[in-house]
Amino acid sequence: MAKTADLRQAMSASAKAAPRPVRQSEPPAQPAPVAASANAAASPESNPHFRPGRASKSNVTGYFPQAVKKQLRLLAAERETTIQRLLAEGLNDLFAKHNLPEIAPLEDH
Repeated sequence: MAKTADLRQAMSASAKAAPRPVRQSEPPAQPAPVAASANAAASPESNPHFRPGRASKSNVTGYFPQAVKKQLRLLAAERETTIQRLLAEGLNDLFAKHNLPEIAPLEDH
């Protein structure tokens, strides 16, 4: 059985070999700057990630232990609902506790 060369030997042999010629090429073309108005002018429907139901909504996030997410998923499954609806219910409970209007929508859009 032939013995394979280890990485050190291969690198050493490569370093001792004649250097490869460097190709002279033009630097990559720089993309033209995009004006902010060009992005704003594009219709949201042209974006493949556009969701009409989320057009006037904002994402609210937080970082919790994995057990919190697991418990939320289990609770949502047991109640045959979504995590978003459970979070809306929890936010409305928090708002009520602080005498604020319960404005978190309970629909799953």
